[in-house]
Amino acid sequence: MKTLSIVIPALNEAPNLPSVMASIPMTALANAGWEPEVVLVDNASTDGTAEIAHSLGARVVHEHRRGYGQAYKAGFAAARGEVIATGDCDGTYPFGDLPDLLRVLIRREAEFLTTDRLYHDNREAMKRSHSIANRGLSAVSRTLFRNRLHDSQSGMWVFRSYIWKGLDVRSSGMAFSQEIKNAAMLAGYRCLEVPIEYGKRGGEVKLNALHDGAANLVQLFEHRLRASTHLGGGMPPARRAVAR
Repeated sequence: MKTLSIVIPALNEAPNLPSVMASIPMTALANAGWEPEVVLVDNASTDGTAEIAHSLGARVVHEHRRGYGQAYKAGFAAARGEVIATGDCDGTYPFGDLPDLLRVLIRREAEFLTTDRLYHDNREAMKRSHSIANRGLSAVSRTLFRNRLHDSQSGMWVFRSYIWKGLDVRSSGMAFSQEIKNAAMLAGYRCLEVPIEYGKRGGEVKLNALHDGAANLVQLFEHRLRASTHLGGGMPPARRAVAR
């Protein structure tokens, strides 16, 4: 059996937990040869998220320092799997697709697989302001890092756990999502992007398009400068293939 850690950050997501946990295809993953665990990172919730997650079979990791990136760093440190998969606890990401995504990862001999939520079939699932911000940030990311990603902000990734030790990812907030992708490509790992279905969020929307978008934009330029300095002013060739 291959081992898989499904790492999910959560901040006050108690209402969404039952449906999200039920959507994870534990039996299908086991039948496909995976031994899965769910690592729920409770990011200082006040609504009983941790207790509910534990009762539903997740292994709970507590990270009291608030922040999307901070939660993922704690989750990755605790993960035991050879492969790590991620997704939010708000019902937007299709955990049911994990068996197929893992097959793509193995068949294509990829090391980091990210997902694209921005194709036309998902237009109704995302607020217009968030869609515009995502597309704008992805365009800047493509320009600065020559990565050709359609969706630099997607929060669903599947990757081989050993690569985490080889990445320089510093963001503690929402910029973590774009930084881990760019860091993986800069480090020379074999990366893929595949399209996924994206659902409407359940519960309170915590993302602030203007504030988080501005912070992510600043991080892109800071990361590009840091990478340029490290690489002596150059950038490696793009390392990305698309599985459709």
